[in-house]
Amino acid sequence: MIDLDFVRRQFPAFATPSLNGQSFFENAGGSYMCQQVIDRFNRYFEQRKVQPYYAFAASKIAGEEMDLAPIRFARYLNVDADEVLFGPSTSQNTYVLARACLERLAEGEAIIVSAQEHEANSGVWRKLADYGIDVRIWPVDPADGRLRLSDLLSLLDNKVRLVAVTHCSNLVGEINPVRQIADATHEAGGLLLVDGVSYCPHGFPDVDALGADVYLFSTYKTYGPHQGVMVIRNAARPLFAPQSHFFNHDNPMKWMVPAGPDHAQVAAANGVIDYFDALDAHHGGQDDSERPRRITDLFKSAETPHIRTLLEYIESRNDVHLIGPSDPEARAATISFVVPHMKAADIGKKLATKGIMAGAGHYYAARLFNQMGLDPDAGAVRLSFVHYTSTADMTKLIAALDGTLKR
Repeated sequence: MIDLDFVRRQFPAFATPSLNGQSFFENAGGSYMCQQVIDRFNRYFEQRKVQPYYAFAASKIAGEEMDLAPIRFARYLNVDADEVLFGPSTSQNTYVLARACLERLAEGEAIIVSAQEHEANSGVWRKLADYGIDVRIWPVDPADGRLRLSDLLSLLDNKVRLVAVTHCSNLVGEINPVRQIADATHEAGGLLLVDGVSYCPHGFPDVDALGADVYLFSTYKTYGPHQGVMVIRNAARPLFAPQSHFFNHDNPMKWMVPAGPDHAQVAAANGVIDYFDALDAHHGGQDDSERPRRITDLFKSAETPHIRTLLEYIESRNDVHLIGPSDPEARAATISFVVPHMKAADIGKKLATKGIMAGAGHYYAARLFNQMGLDPDAGAVRLSFVHYTSTADMTKLIAALDGTLKR
């Protein structure tokens, strides 16, 4: 069982007076930052805010701290360190990858994009149709927003070079069967790109076991700085033309980053791993090789009971429409719903007066709203939480929903 007191002591937000009495349920938009990341930021800005990689001490140490980040993230993701890159954000990283891919695709070749995507993993690929690329859309079931593997299989053929899909939709919340998707894609001769932004706050995946060729996520949603992480497996590199300065084409940290990396952000990202390591050690972890799995199991043990509580509440009402699956084991702790004849923003405002910080909108998934026959302007209420969410937060949320929605 997770030691919630220990966990919350690692996050200054829980001791910040202005946040006292507030329960945070918009973690899918960005999590609280842990103290370890803040400490690394402070140290970098105070002691190492110089151009890295020169011979003088401050510069040398700055570069070493930056170089450590991909090594440590790679261990948690079960990939090689030279397969981990940092960029400004996942949205910008995906844009760069699409540009890189375009240089290597021939007219008439195909890519498949799921209809469940955040716009960052949708619009950039759809634009390739303007250059003669065959862009195929893997549709969702309009009734629940879920993807069906059979629909993907009907789209795959030997012209498909890339499939782009989310590990977990930031609206639907279902954890998609990435391994099965990868196997089907590879059998057809294509590569798989996975957007893991909404999955990774609940534990870093074993990317090798998933079979993903490219895996993307954002550290500002995993308790860290505003940074995007790209895992590009070495075998997938031929599909992407380098986007860096020509003299950085062979630099593992820079070949897919048009500008130089943000030095402080990369260095501070180490704080996320510091936190995970400390959390595992506090809970008795010893074997480093099993640490990523233990952290994921720990997060799941903390989140699943809360997922179940909220789903049971939503299902008890006939005036609330749940988006995504009702099985708590099938989804992450991102639960969205719509209420007929009520705008999400109005519900969000009422919840805010009751100390509930919740999301309201379309979450850059407007195309998915349209696919499901929902109004993106009316939006959905999104309640997203992570391992530091307490039972008291959930009790407060249910009471606030009862008072806001009224039976």
